[in-house]
Amino acid sequence: MPQAGEVMLKMKVEGMTCHSCTSTIEGKVGKLQGVQRIKVSLDNQEATIVYQPHLITAEEIKKQIEAVGFPAFIKKQPKYLKLGAIDVERLKNTPVKSPEGSQQKSPSYPSDSTATFIIEGMHCKSCVSNIESALSTLQYVSSIVVSLENRSAIVKYNASSVTPEMLRKAIEAVSPGQYRVSIANEVESTSSSPSSSSLQKMPLNIVSQPLTQETVININGMTCNSCVQSIEGVISKKPGVKSIHVSLANSTGTVEYDPLLTSPETLREAIEDMGFDAVLPDMNEPLVVIAQPSLETPLLPSTNEPDNVMTPAHSKCYIQVSGMTCASCVANIERNLRREEGIYSVLVALMAGKAEVRYNPAVIQPPVIAEFIRELGFGAMVMENADEGDGTLELVVRGMTCASCVHKIESTLTKHKGIFYCSVALATNKAHIKYDPEIIGPRDIIHTIESLGFEASLVKKDRSASHLDHKREIKQWRRSFLVSLFFCIPVMGLMIYMMVMDHHFATLHHNQSMSNEEMIKIHSSMFLERQILPGLSIMNLLSLLLCLPVQFCGGWYFYIQAYKALKHKTANMDVLIVLATTIAFAYSLVILLVAMYERARVNPITFFDTPPMLFVFIALGRWLEHIAKGKTSEALAKLISLQATEATIVTLNSENLLLSEEHVDVELVQRGDIIKVVPGGKFPVDGRVIEGHSMVDESLITGEAMPVAKKPGSTVIAGSINQNGSLLIRATHVGADTTLSQIVKLVEEAQTSKAPIQQFADQLSGYFVPFIVFVSIATLLVWIIIGFQNFEIVETYFPGYNRSISRTETIIRFAFQASITVLCIACPCSLGLATPTAVMVGTGVGAQNGILIKGGEPLEMAHKVKVVVFDKTGTITHGTPVVNQMRVLVGSNRIPRNKILAIVGTAESNSEHPLGAAVTKYCKQELDTETLGTCTDFQVVPGCGISCKVTNIEGLLRKNNLKIEENNIKNSSLVQIDVINEQSSTSSSMIIDAPLSNAVDTQQYKVLIGNREWMIRNGHVISDYVNDSMIEHERKGRTAVLVTIDDELCGLIAIADTVKPEAELAVHILKSMGLEVVLMTGDNSKTARSIASQVGITKVFAEVLPSHKVAKVKQLQEEGKRVAMVGDGINDSPALAMANVGIAIGTGTDVAIEAADVVLIRNDLLDVVASIDLSRKTVKRIRINFVFALIYNLVGIPIAAGVFLPIGLVLQPWMGSAAMAASSVSVVLSSLFLKLYRKPTYDNYELRARSHSGQRSPSEISVHVGIDDDSRNSPKLGLLDRIVNYSRASINSLLSDKRSLNSVVNSEPDKHSLLVGDFREDDDTTL
Repeated sequence: MPQAGEVMLKMKVEGMTCHSCTSTIEGKVGKLQGVQRIKVSLDNQEATIVYQPHLITAEEIKKQIEAVGFPAFIKKQPKYLKLGAIDVERLKNTPVKSPEGSQQKSPSYPSDSTATFIIEGMHCKSCVSNIESALSTLQYVSSIVVSLENRSAIVKYNASSVTPEMLRKAIEAVSPGQYRVSIANEVESTSSSPSSSSLQKMPLNIVSQPLTQETVININGMTCNSCVQSIEGVISKKPGVKSIHVSLANSTGTVEYDPLLTSPETLREAIEDMGFDAVLPDMNEPLVVIAQPSLETPLLPSTNEPDNVMTPAHSKCYIQVSGMTCASCVANIERNLRREEGIYSVLVALMAGKAEVRYNPAVIQPPVIAEFIRELGFGAMVMENADEGDGTLELVVRGMTCASCVHKIESTLTKHKGIFYCSVALATNKAHIKYDPEIIGPRDIIHTIESLGFEASLVKKDRSASHLDHKREIKQWRRSFLVSLFFCIPVMGLMIYMMVMDHHFATLHHNQSMSNEEMIKIHSSMFLERQILPGLSIMNLLSLLLCLPVQFCGGWYFYIQAYKALKHKTANMDVLIVLATTIAFAYSLVILLVAMYERARVNPITFFDTPPMLFVFIALGRWLEHIAKGKTSEALAKLISLQATEATIVTLNSENLLLSEEHVDVELVQRGDIIKVVPGGKFPVDGRVIEGHSMVDESLITGEAMPVAKKPGSTVIAGSINQNGSLLIRATHVGADTTLSQIVKLVEEAQTSKAPIQQFADQLSGYFVPFIVFVSIATLLVWIIIGFQNFEIVETYFPGYNRSISRTETIIRFAFQASITVLCIACPCSLGLATPTAVMVGTGVGAQNGILIKGGEPLEMAHKVKVVVFDKTGTITHGTPVVNQMRVLVGSNRIPRNKILAIVGTAESNSEHPLGAAVTKYCKQELDTETLGTCTDFQVVPGCGISCKVTNIEGLLRKNNLKIEENNIKNSSLVQIDVINEQSSTSSSMIIDAPLSNAVDTQQYKVLIGNREWMIRNGHVISDYVNDSMIEHERKGRTAVLVTIDDELCGLIAIADTVKPEAELAVHILKSMGLEVVLMTGDNSKTARSIASQVGITKVFAEVLPSHKVAKVKQLQEEGKRVAMVGDGINDSPALAMANVGIAIGTGTDVAIEAADVVLIRNDLLDVVASIDLSRKTVKRIRINFVFALIYNLVGIPIAAGVFLPIGLVLQPWMGSAAMAASSVSVVLSSLFLKLYRKPTYDNYELRARSHSGQRSPSEISVHVGIDDDSRNSPKLGLLDRIVNYSRASINSLLSDKRSLNSVVNSEPDKHSLLVGDFREDDDTTL
């Protein structure tokens, strides 16, 4: 029975935090019977296991890992390793456990032979079992017996598959590789094998080749052969790398590696860490070169295998990803998905919240890919309508004459790979095409059509922000106003003439006490009062003729809008206007017709002057309102206008030399195009710089005033402006996927969203119109009743009253005038405008200052916030460890400081630990170099430290000595100047950097770097002084690391995550605004307390797990507090979503999409203050707007209704409409005042804070561990401690000036402090 092949299994293991976890799992699982080998990766949180399925199952392995305390999930179905021979290299590297009784279980082959080997170098039973277990796992060995006494091994094997010489080499390769083996006798074959003779001649390298894969990495940024050598030198030393060949011409590196020990992504990151840009190609499914032997496959390579094995069909799917907040989320998803089997390429668009994945449908399906993304902690959903990712293109095609042209274009295009659908319309000359942007682009399609002899061009899209500038509405209302004004001026002229004449007759009547008959006679003798027909005067006829065009031409828009509103059972502003004008017009017309019918001698008094005057004021109000509204959307229009309209696409040859360039429309840019951007030009799309250096102005997008330096590998944002150098960029996101398009979309959505306060206003407006109609009718009825009851009131207070008209007409006219004025003055518009205009201006101003507020609700909520919760890592601190201090513990004559730096930097350069990377970075900066020495025998002990040997640092020190010498010459001249000035030479000795070491040796240094335990374990004694220094650093939340070189303790390095320079100021200002500030972190309480004391936070929740952050926010909300959560978003998304206002701090363009309500484009904590400040200002403005709107209505309506008639306050209808127009305009102008908002600068804040600033002493800080509220307060302070604290606080306030100067980390020291050596406590000092 043939033995089953080995199986390789990948498992996701959660909860590992350090290398001790990985070694625990490797130790436990490696001992299991049937497990051949195991490699656990801490970075990838996964375990790769090779096992024998007939001895153990994947489920049993999973249970064993879970028994150790780590949740495990099978990532991929176990796959049989195939195609290959004996894995000799693996036997060298990994001790392989043999299943007991393997001799009995191994099968016998039909053509078994036996060979005896003499083995020198065995010492004990362990050697025997090593050899037996190693060879019994080989599939062609049926049994092996090793005798320690006889120093021999008898091996039964399948002669048709393997030769004694191969077996001899296999035994020699067994760990530790010190056995000398010779064949004792010729082979005794139990059955002849026809193929054994051919196998004897087979080259051995097929057998001894290990499990190897090959990958090609694109490397940009190499300039010469020294770059090539340094990459090859560093990468070849990485574990698992068999060979590497870097080509400078092709900018690629070809790496052969062991997939159990490393992965293409790890290698790519290693190359990037060296300062080059490394990209894995899309087709990155590694090629399996040699794997474990399999019985089914013939050992000799077969020639008849199909070529297309490695190129399975590609499919593409789109997945909606939620919960991404910044670029690290994108990188996390892309990196992890690329590792999965069957996935070729992943492109994640942060702003669109979408991932585009190309995969092999035979291996993996979209729901499984979505599940992988969910495992990473994001929400993922397969987008069913995958067309969303397909490009759609609309072209104008000229030159078509008949249906055959249409057919020709359609058939040619649909034959093209990547085009799904094509429809050409002869009548409109348009072509509609759907295509896959991965395979083909708009330019290719246009070229194809042009090659057929037609002309093709894009249908021009309206790129301007015309829908935002209200130009159409402004034009419409301007025209409406002018038309109404043209007819209104004569009406007003007639009205003024009649008022003057009435007044004149009234005085006559008063003075000469004429009778009513005489009055009527004189009145009718006036020119305008002459009757053309009985009952129809010239005045009334002119008024009617002037009113008709205004009522039905000028007012046409209102009639349409009012009809639409009533049809939907709603009542708006237009309904009121139509009611007022139509009632006035209809009433006047009816009265006139009745007078003509009755052939009245006295002309009736009409209201034909009301509609033209109403429409004039309403049109004027609307015109001004739209001009103002256009201004409110300026910010968004400005963002839209940033988009470039053209791009210069260049073609490069293999040497990166420019072959050609062409100008194309920005819509024609395809992903992967190389675009040239000249100085002063706009970036048309998002991309990555591939060549050139420049400064780029991103101020309009990120709000960052300073230009940003760009070099190869930097990302650029569409719409930003290139300043001084020419750049070549490769397009990564085009069209609607660019950051700019997404920001525009986000701001647009924000401006159209409603604040809760506005919903109240909308509800109010709904009841407002019916209420006003009711008030208007009530006014009419009340005044009619009052008039008939007590005519003297009307007679006294009615300004237009004259004796020539009857009493009844006077009463009805007065009542009508009051009710129409009520309709005119009431304005729900200003209520409706109060919130949206302020929100629009507020969000626009925010966007210009790099604060993206997602709509009215967060804008309104932010001012109610009472507690601001800060995440620590990446928010209050930078999020990456930095060396704070390096203290030299030996005299510089024994080991100079630079030498220590060179040795330590070299030693740590092989470490993958973040602290090691921080030390290497610090050493490189201090020595001003990118290359370090050589490190050998590197060993890492998780949780303790490293040990290694360092050589080749002499060249580095020699280069540094030259720099020191130059500095010393410069500095000594400085000292001489100072000596002349001060007549003192005390400071001259301080200036010399370091003694020069001229001795050039190539010695080897033995280095140990680690914590106390590591030093004690290696026999070093730590003095009390050094121990006290370490304790002091640890109290401040730093990690203290010791260094020994050649068994001498010579350095102490303090490493910590540093606080952002503006953090203390931001916290102080938030407190001065009356907010409670809380720090929440997963870090230990000691570090949390230290960070809190540095920034002035007094309440800290330490050791809080990401999932518990949500619970903590909820707990604060249950106390009745409104909570704002500020996070960098990587693990804070749930808490950001739970908080009343989630504020995500982006870096550059990384805009948080899902969780946060407010996104700060710049990584600046002062923007948190600015966002709350802006919110408060906006809400204040909304309240002022409501006051404006309500005052007009609350005061205006009673006046119009005639309530204040006794004190002489009377309004005409036209006065009412003027007041109504004024209310809308005043509200919009009030909102526009927000445009004057200026974000306070750092200096302004500092001036405000300077008088109060001061760090907290740790004793004032209450630290709560976990999410329960039991705080670990410091012990009660005695009197002496209180006095010390009080004096410390006083000194702090005195030194606050100095601190504010030093709070900027990179502040330049002045010349004097350099000379005198005024070092602060945390500077690098030499003891």
